[in-house]
Amino acid sequence: MRSKFLNINKIVLSVAALALVGCTNLDEKVIDEVLCSENADPQAALAAAYSQLGEGTFVDHGNVFALQEYSTDEALLPTRGSDWGDGGKWRAMHEFSWDANNDVVKTTWNNLNFGITKSLTAISSIEKSNDMNKALFLAEAKGLLAYYTYTTLDLFGQAPYRDPGNLSAPIEIKKAATSIDALITEVEGLIPALADIKTQNTHAGRFTKQAAYALLADMYLNRAVLKDKTSSNFNFLEQAVNGSGTDMDKVIEYSNLLINNANFSLESNYFHNFDINNDTSKEMIFTVVQKKLNNTDKGSDNDLAYMSMERIQKPSPDNRGTNASCVTPEFYYSWNGNFNDPRFHRTYQYEDGTWFKNDGSDVSVPATSKVEGTGKPWFHFNRGLQVGQQYGPKIVDGNFEMTSDGRIKVFKLFTEKNTTLAADFTPELNFDNPSEAVFTQSQINRGVRNFKFEFDPGYGNNGTSGYDVPLYRLGTIYMMRAEAYFRNGNVAAALADVNKLRTSRTREALYGNAPGTSISSLDANTLFKESGYELYWEMYRRKAMIRFGKFDLAGTAKPASQPYRRIFPIPQATLDASKDFTQNPGY
Repeated sequence: MRSKFLNINKIVLSVAALALVGCTNLDEKVIDEVLCSENADPQAALAAAYSQLGEGTFVDHGNVFALQEYSTDEALLPTRGSDWGDGGKWRAMHEFSWDANNDVVKTTWNNLNFGITKSLTAISSIEKSNDMNKALFLAEAKGLLAYYTYTTLDLFGQAPYRDPGNLSAPIEIKKAATSIDALITEVEGLIPALADIKTQNTHAGRFTKQAAYALLADMYLNRAVLKDKTSSNFNFLEQAVNGSGTDMDKVIEYSNLLINNANFSLESNYFHNFDINNDTSKEMIFTVVQKKLNNTDKGSDNDLAYMSMERIQKPSPDNRGTNASCVTPEFYYSWNGNFNDPRFHRTYQYEDGTWFKNDGSDVSVPATSKVEGTGKPWFHFNRGLQVGQQYGPKIVDGNFEMTSDGRIKVFKLFTEKNTTLAADFTPELNFDNPSEAVFTQSQINRGVRNFKFEFDPGYGNNGTSGYDVPLYRLGTIYMMRAEAYFRNGNVAAALADVNKLRTSRTREALYGNAPGTSISSLDANTLFKESGYELYWEMYRRKAMIRFGKFDLAGTAKPASQPYRRIFPIPQATLDASKDFTQNPGY
C-alpha cells in the first residue's frame, strides 16, 4: 500500500531496545528524538506509533509472528543443514525450550515496548497540542496503545505503562489478569471520538471505530484466558465488563457491527487478501501499512512470503527464497478431505492464459510480467500450501534461461545447497532425533511450504514488500463470531458462519471458479480446524490453541508442555535493567 496513513510525512525511526525502560536512563539508549520527548511534534509522534507496527513487530517472522506461530502446531523453523542454527533460537520456539535469554523472545518484547512508548509519547504530545484533529488523533494514539498493550499482555502476561502526562514518572506494571477489564473499558470509551473507516481521510491503516470493534471482539474472546492463563477450564461465559450479557455475547455484538458494515465483504479470491495490492481487498479492517522504499528494507518486510520459499525458487533473476519455515505434518493433514478448499492452494494464470501448474507439465511461461523497479521478467509461483516436487526457472549469466521465442523456461528444481536433492516438499518431517527440529544437508527439502503471502520481487530486494499485513480482516471476524456462537451453545449459527467462509471463496478458472463446499455438522475439533483453514499464518494460532485446549499437547518436535509455557518469559536483559519487573512463574 502506498498511501500515507496520515496526511503527513511518514517518519522512519531507528531506535535501540527496551523502549520504556530506555526512557529511565538505564543501560539502554533510545536514540530517536521523538521518543521520551516532552515536546514531540504530535503528528510525527502519532506517525511513529503507527510505524512501530511495521518496524519488525507485526511483519517480520522473528517477532510477534514467531511467538504466535512457531510455537504452534501450524508452523516451525527447523535448522536445515548449515542454515538456521543460530544457537537454536528458532527451533526453541517449537521445541518449547525457550528461556529468558532467547533472542526471539527478547526482540519481540522490545519491539512491543517500543510500540507502547511511542503511543504514550504520541498521547502526551497530542494532549499538549492545538491540532484541529486533536480529539481524533488522541483517540487513535490511545487505540494503538491498547493494541500494543493487549498483545504484550497476551504474550508476556504483563506490560509496562507510564502516565503520558509525565513521561518521567515511574513505570507501572500492568498484569493481564487485573488489567484486561480496564483495557476493554478504555477501548469502548474511545469509540465516540474515533472516525468511521473511509471518513476523515481514514482507511484500514488507521485505528478507526471498526478497528476498535475488532480489537474488542478479540479481547472479549480471550478475556477468560488472560484472567487465568494456566487454567484447565476457562470461563468463556463470564458476565461482560460493561453492559448485559456474557463475554461471548460481546464478541457477537462487536462482530455484527463489522459483518453488517457495507464497507466490508468477503473476497471470493481468498488469496487477494495477501496479494501485493491487498490494499484493494474489501476485507481489511486494520492492517500494518507497508511502504516499499527503493534499495532499502526500511518501511516494509517480505518475511511472510520469503521465509518459506526455497533458495532455488526465484521470482525474478534478482530474488530468491530462503528455505526456512514450513508447516507441520499435523497442520498439513488437518486439511484431509479439504485439499480442494479454495484457501488451500491457488494456481497462477499469466495474461496470455498460461497456467503455471507446477506439476511437471509446464515447459515455459510468458515473460510479459515485469518486476517493478527493474523491468526484469517476473516468475509467479502458485499460492497457498506447496507440497511435492517443485518447478521453476533457472538462472544463466544473471538472467532467466529463455526459450528461442522469449518465454521463461521451466525446469524441475533441486535444492540450491544440495544440488542433487530434488526440491520435493514432503509433508513428513521425520527428524533423526524426534525431539529436535534439525535436518541434515540431505534432508533440507522436507516440509510443506506456505506461499500464502505473495512474494514481492520489486527493486530486487528480498526484504521489501508492498503488501499490507492484516491484523484484523472480515474473515477473522466471521471466525471469531462462529466461535462465540459455538461457546454460547448456538451451534447452528456457528456452522452458518463457518459455511459462509467456506462457500464465499472460489477456486480459480482452471477449476471452473468452483466455490468451496459447506459442511453439515460442527464440533469443537472441527471448529478448531476451520479456524486454521481461514487464519493460518496470520498470528492467530497460538491464541486459538490455548482456547481450545491444544497448546500443551505433544506434537512434531514438541513435547507435552506445562501450562506456564502459555506465556513467555520477561527477557533477562529487562530484569537486569529494571527492578520493576518480576519473572513469570516457571521461568
